[in-house]
Amino acid sequence: FRGEGLMGIRDSVYMSGQIPLDPDNMEVCGQDFATQAKQVFENLKAVAEASGGSLADAVKLNISMTDLSNFPTINEIMATYIDQPYPARAAVGVAALPKAVQVEIEAILHLDS
Repeated sequence: FRGEGLMGIRDSVYMSGQIPLDPDNMEVCGQDFATQAKQVFENLKAVAEASGGSLADAVKLNISMTDLSNFPTINEIMATYIDQPYPARAAVGVAALPKAVQVEIEAILHLDS
């Protein structure tokens, strides 16, 4: 298999899962899903910018949620951070996440060379 047209690893940023931690004190932000989801996107944004990119460079999001009924809310919040066309994304329901949070998101960015 020849990899023509595929992005190279050097152009990619693999962001580990972000949970809704306030970077100033490393405490969980909020009890409600929307507040937690907004903090997760703020954390993703900060990591993306630190890598020399932005959330506009996201090509894939993996979303873990303790309640999949929150999927419409995550889509609404994502739309305030990322313009269409949205990156490919997968949402998975999980029994629990670290620190008893409700959402964790990991991302893959493709940076222009």
